[in-house]
Amino acid sequence: MTTTHRTPHRTTDQEPAIVATGLRKAYGDKTVLDGIDLQVPAGTVFSLLGPNGAGKTTAVNILTTLISADAGGARIAGHDLAAEAQKVRAAIGLTGQFSAVDGLITGEENMLLMADLQHLSRGEGRRVTAELLERFDLTEAAKKPAATYSGGMKRRLDIAMTLVGSPRIIFLDEPTTGLDPRSRHNMWQIIRELVSGGTTVFLTTQYLEEADQLADRIAVLHGGRLVAEGTADELKRLVPGGHVRLRFSDPVAYENAATVLRETTRDDDALTLQVPSDGTQRELRAILDWLDSAGVEADELSVHTPDLDDVFFALTGSTVPAQTASPSKETVR
Repeated sequence: MTTTHRTPHRTTDQEPAIVATGLRKAYGDKTVLDGIDLQVPAGTVFSLLGPNGAGKTTAVNILTTLISADAGGARIAGHDLAAEAQKVRAAIGLTGQFSAVDGLITGEENMLLMADLQHLSRGEGRRVTAELLERFDLTEAAKKPAATYSGGMKRRLDIAMTLVGSPRIIFLDEPTTGLDPRSRHNMWQIIRELVSGGTTVFLTTQYLEEADQLADRIAVLHGGRLVAEGTADELKRLVPGGHVRLRFSDPVAYENAATVLRETTRDDDALTLQVPSDGTQRELRAILDWLDSAGVEADELSVHTPDLDDVFFALTGSTVPAQTASPSKETVR
């Protein structure tokens, strides 16, 4: 049985943390962003998916004031991106694809340097540094050169440094790329804790399971345009192919079920039937009611729904990296 531990959906009456309208960016004759619109509610996780070169990092760089858009505008934490860039920077934090950690100094020194850059007093900087090092389980390694840290430790230090200024919005650009599965899951827990504390997270990732687990809403970027947006479940319903699989040990029950149920795909050798379904409770109940009315009981029932791998491939035509594949698409009920 497979289960999903996605961050619970949150609602808020606050002004959206991020609102972008018509963002465009081109380099020469290469259009990277072709008029994208985004809206991210405060206190949620928003994930931007797309193949390499889709424009994910460009979007992050624009929204974090690192580069300017050719057209369009945005409001970040209630501030105009172009006219109030300094206020935007004060409200956000960014953990990019490549670590900002200085390996020649200790983890603690990296944190204190960031505190200085945030203009914290000496005492406040040391207090915040100690709290964050403890929060990210880095206290024991704090006095060691960051170059000796594992990949997961460096990534935790990277995010801890981002949090020194207590940003309301954090941009995480492929934060778990290159991490082993355990470090990746640890990072997921950190992200969940940040959001439960009210922080808004804008996440880009190539790990589809990551978006499925964490994001309240997901947008798929392809060819510089947003080709779909919604919750993970809404996106999955865009792709056909869902079905309920029924397995029987009794050939008579199998034949009776095949007669009762419509549009089934038979496998007479395995005594299994596949019934098209979108995986909703209503459709599943209807199938069970048909079987009950005929006095037929299946030995095994499983539900297959398209996953984000299927969505990604269908919307972008791109080959999904092997590490994004889910171990199983079937859920035994």
